[in-house]
Amino acid sequence: MVTDTEAGLLLAFPEDEAIARHAAEASGLGCALIARHRFPDGEIKLTLPARLPGTVVIWRGLEFPNERLTELLLAACAARELGARRLTLVAPYLAYMRQDIAFHPGEAVSQRIVGRFLAGLFDALVTVDPHLHRVATLQEAVPLPTAVALSGAPILAAHIAARREQVLLLGPDEEALQWVAQAALGHGWAHGTCRKERRGDRDVTIQLPPDLAVAGRSVVLMDDVASSGHTLVQATRALLAAGAASVDVAVTHALFAGDAVERIRAAGVREIWSTDCIPHATNAVSVVPVIADALRQHGLAG
Repeated sequence: MVTDTEAGLLLAFPEDEAIARHAAEASGLGCALIARHRFPDGEIKLTLPARLPGTVVIWRGLEFPNERLTELLLAACAARELGARRLTLVAPYLAYMRQDIAFHPGEAVSQRIVGRFLAGLFDALVTVDPHLHRVATLQEAVPLPTAVALSGAPILAAHIAARREQVLLLGPDEEALQWVAQAALGHGWAHGTCRKERRGDRDVTIQLPPDLAVAGRSVVLMDDVASSGHTLVQATRALLAAGAASVDVAVTHALFAGDAVERIRAAGVREIWSTDCIPHATNAVSVVPVIADALRQHGLAG
């Protein structure tokens, strides 16, 4: 029989094995893998350990959300049947958070739908820099008693401070202010945001902040996520045209769809730094220590 005194267990999928084992060790959890089999028709079969303790953490980033949400449905329900009584999701990247209202009649509000879906499967959630705009707290988006939103901004800021002097920290658009302000606070950096006008997914224009001089400055563009890269490309071109000495990019979530990295570098960006929330060649800092601390502090590691 599994008892509450048994150590908790972190479950992960094979592609997350390296970071999951690191996180489990840092959190004092055991670690095991969820095996996946794909049938010819595309359906998947998951196999979990046959015996689970009462406290289970599932590590699953949602950077490929459509299939991974199905995996979470299967894994969470199976974990309950196998003995998990307290089930936590660690999703370093939390998808479907950008659509928080219906802009046009009939639109599905994905944040609300996916948030309630996850709340129906798990007892707690730990994530990093969820894209919350009109919603003030993660708990409003994912209605759980324990919904923990950590940030990659402070650890990215420490990385920047070790490599650049007299930094001007800018968000590529107004929504980035929450991360930029947090990162700048501990280092006394001047900071602000650009203004973005979006005409389509790949059609944006950027206006630099009129109250911040960029000529001769080492500018770092910081945001929570980089996907198509078009906003970063346009901001970089505007900064270099205005005389910036250099432009670097720091992001929490390195989605970088298609040839985004190549286009960002071609625009004149010197370095790109990201956290390991999403595995990528630009990963420069790890979120494992802050996630492990959160699991312990909130009593989610058993």
